[in-house]
Amino acid sequence: MNVLVIGGGGREHTLCWKLRQSKDCDKLFAAPGNAGTAKCATNLPLGVTDFEGIKKAVLNHQIEMVVVGPEEPLVKGIHDFFLADKDLQKVGVIGPEKAAATLEGSKAFAKEFMMRHAIPTAAYAEFTASTFAEGEAYLEKTNPPYVLKADGLAAGKGVVILEKLEDAKSELRRMLIDKKFGSASTKVVIEEFLSGIELSCFVLTDGTSYVTLPMAKDYKRIGEGDVGLNTGGMGAISPVPFVTEAFKNRIDAEIVKPTIEGLQKDGMPYKGFVFIGLIKVGEIPKVIEYNVRLGDPETEVVLPRLKTDLMALFSAVHQGRLDEIELEVEPHFAATVMAVSGGYPEAYEKGKSISGLGKTDMVFHAGTLGDGDRVLTNGGRVLAATSFGKDIDEAVQKSYETLEGISFEGMYYRKDIGFDL
Repeated sequence: MNVLVIGGGGREHTLCWKLRQSKDCDKLFAAPGNAGTAKCATNLPLGVTDFEGIKKAVLNHQIEMVVVGPEEPLVKGIHDFFLADKDLQKVGVIGPEKAAATLEGSKAFAKEFMMRHAIPTAAYAEFTASTFAEGEAYLEKTNPPYVLKADGLAAGKGVVILEKLEDAKSELRRMLIDKKFGSASTKVVIEEFLSGIELSCFVLTDGTSYVTLPMAKDYKRIGEGDVGLNTGGMGAISPVPFVTEAFKNRIDAEIVKPTIEGLQKDGMPYKGFVFIGLIKVGEIPKVIEYNVRLGDPETEVVLPRLKTDLMALFSAVHQGRLDEIELEVEPHFAATVMAVSGGYPEAYEKGKSISGLGKTDMVFHAGTLGDGDRVLTNGGRVLAATSFGKDIDEAVQKSYETLEGISFEGMYYRKDIGFDL
């Protein structure tokens, strides 16, 4: 089967790396891809929302399956685009249709979905510019910290947590009145702050059956000890030691099962990944957010742990027979550590030459560009080094050893991934 992976980050390189291991994957393409995907797939110079360009590529290369990496094409309806085109209808698309993708496209929609299906989450209220005064009054009635979320997609920057009431009111004004995030903050969700430890749960579903992939924990802050600005993710660990069998069963019974059944009840077909951002409050799992695709850098620890053929899983999703697949998982720990450009997540430079990539296997490219024989930095997050170990310490240490052999100007990575476990 010929396969196209849409996207150009670490998640997509990991998907290509895993799919390349399958005997059922014939020709593999990535759009637009990066210097890493170029080693295991053919890169196509296409934007992730260039649906017409993607159609031409699918027909030209006789592609039978499309795996959608990022959220934007899903929220904009790429799956619906394929279903509506007679030339593309038989192509398998891994990723939900537009209606279900609203779970990530709108925070308010996701909260309403959870309330409707009794899925545990934080209390909340939603406001627009016309109800700004009510939003201020709502903040006055709640306790700090104050959690404000732009309703729409805001490139991972739409969530703000503030300690002071006046700061929260000012931020609400910036979001709703000053349109800080453009159309993404036309509506703002103010949410109860939940105190606990976070984790990521990944579910693959064909709309009826589902399998729960290995869980992971990522590290968002730029600084060691989880301080400083939020990033797209500085590293991840899988499995998560505090997820006992009993806690996993609670997640399945109280969150995963009601989510899949809720999608069915609401008439929203879903073939693809559901990424459930969770928080463990005491012994209670609660949902922080839904994403409608794999997370990054969690993908870089979750997919390497899969022993089951990924192509077989995707084919089963497309054909609606996921219940026939038995998931096999590597028991060892996996740890990934992200190397980033100097200055990230604020201003940073691109085009720095990367050395030391010659003998690496599980080094997944997040923001790179091929330039002849050279590989250059092309983003804030540049590379993720993943390793296995009998415990967290061994896995993390191996990833550090890998990164010690790689260099580019301004390279930075956290040296405490897994510190809280």
